[in-house]
Order: sequence, then structure tokens, then C-alpha cells
Amino acid sequence: MGTPSGMSEAEFGSLYRELRNTAPGGVAPLGALGTITPAQTLAAVREVRSGRSVSLAAPVNTREGPDNAEPAEHRLTAPVGAPDPDGLQFARDRIAMNIHGDVDSHIDALCHVIYGGTLHGGVPAADVLSPSGSAALSIDLARDGIVGRGVLLDVPRLHGTPWLEPGSHVSAEDLAAAEAQQGVRVGRGDILLVRVGHQRRRAQLGAWDSAGARAGLHPTALRFLAERQVAVLGSDGNNDTAPSAARSVAFPVHVLAVHAMGLHLLDYLQFEELAPLCEREGRWSFLCVIAPLRLSSATGSPVNPLAIL
Repeated sequence: MGTPSGMSEAEFGSLYRELRNTAPGGVAPLGALGTITPAQTLAAVREVRSGRSVSLAAPVNTREGPDNAEPAEHRLTAPVGAPDPDGLQFARDRIAMNIHGDVDSHIDALCHVIYGGTLHGGVPAADVLSPSGSAALSIDLARDGIVGRGVLLDVPRLHGTPWLEPGSHVSAEDLAAAEAQQGVRVGRGDILLVRVGHQRRRAQLGAWDSAGARAGLHPTALRFLAERQVAVLGSDGNNDTAPSAARSVAFPVHVLAVHAMGLHLLDYLQFEELAPLCEREGRWSFLCVIAPLRLSSATGSPVNPLAIL
């Protein structure tokens, strides 16, 4: 953990090409989801021992704040007025939200990141993106759900702190050290979840402008993910550190993970129930189920991932 010096444009470009050429999701039709085989899903089911299910989503936030300029809107649309004591009525509601905000848990589709005018795999963005959505690489790729072995690496636990302070970077060395401390190893097709403590800090100290300062992965940590051939990356923050470690790119981890490696990203999850449960059970791997909404042309989806231990 630390604040290594920023990457130059040339250094970032070199890392981008390295990961694009070596990551298993670089050419797969489903991106890195193609690394989850039926056999691996069956093996992940065998991770279930206690039968305890835990949500990895933060509650949908409807309050404006320094990190939530466009809060989700939720309102009751019926009944209007006092309920009828003699007849049948239905309570109904409506919700609207900015899927890619800085508070609510969501999954990024492979069409979410446009870099150099293209999407993952070199698809020209102008050819597939329109006001009605994306004709390629949308969240529909995950319409059948993502079911596999989840692994939680708790980086604040590694360093003996409740959370990483905003601006801190998680390195590849941190991920490897957390593995060793927790007695677990990330492998091909795994759903890697990295805790930085963002949600715990927010709950205890209050919201802040996390767009300007937040803990996340250093771009070079993506080499760890490429070497292990993970299928999905998730964090209780944005995955990207702010300020950015790359001078030329505001969200280098998003560019490397989604655009270069074909990884679906899970942003702003919460692990404050899962982490102590893993601690008590003495294991940090589990069955993980991720079910995006059926939004056929969307760039992402609200999501409520589940860990089943």
C-alpha cells in the first residue's frame, strides 16, 4: 500500500498493450467471463459449507451528498390518498438512478469504457453506441448471471487498519501478501473482490467527495489479475484510485480492466458483513452469484451480488 509515483503516458501505454495481449479476455466473445467454465461453476458450488448467504451490495442511496450529486429516486406511486378499508389495492413504486454513480453498487459492461474511440476488442464505439444503448458488448453478455468462486482479499486487514485512506494505492504485492496472510489463492475464472474499506470509512466518518480522493488499485496491480486469469474484478470503492496514478488517464484501472482485459467491473460494493464472516469461518473463498438486470443494450446495471459460504 502506498502512493507510488505517477505513470507517464508512455508507461501507461506500454502496460495497456501488455495486458491487452496477455489477458485471457482479450479475444474471448464474453471477455474474461469466458474463463468461467461449467466445471469451475460446479467446483464453486462445492465451496458452500455453512449455507450462509450475504449481500455484497450497499443499500440504494436516495440522499444527495458530496459523493452523490445524482441520487437515486424512489417514490410510491400508488395508492393515492388513504387506503380503501373495504377494497383491494396495490402499493406500487418507481425507481430511477444513475447506474455509474459513486455510491450505488453496480456492474460495468464491456461497452462502458471508450478508449481511443473504441470499445473492448477494438469495436468502433461510433458504430455501436446510440441514444438507445449499445448494440454490442452490453450488459446482456451477463444475462444468464455470473456464478463462480469468489475470493475476498482484505487489504486493510493486511495492514492492520480499518480502511485505506483516500489516495492510497493497492499494489500487486499487497494482493499477493493478502493471499498469503489469508491462506487463499486466486485462480483462473475467479471473481476477485478487493476490500479497501471505502464503505466502512463512509459509514463512520461520513460521505466525502470520493471523485477527488479515494483508495483503489494501482494500474500495475492489474498484472496480478492477468497472471491469475480472473473473470471479474470488484471492490467496495471504484476500483480506481483518485487522484489517478496515470498522468494521461483519469480511470486507468477501468481502461485496463474493461477495455484491455475484457473484465466486468463491480463498483461500490460493501464487504462489511462478509469480511467478519470469512474471518470467523477461517476461509476467504465462497460461491458468488451476480445477477444483473435484463437490460439488453445497457452499459451496466444495478446489482446485488451474493456470497454463499
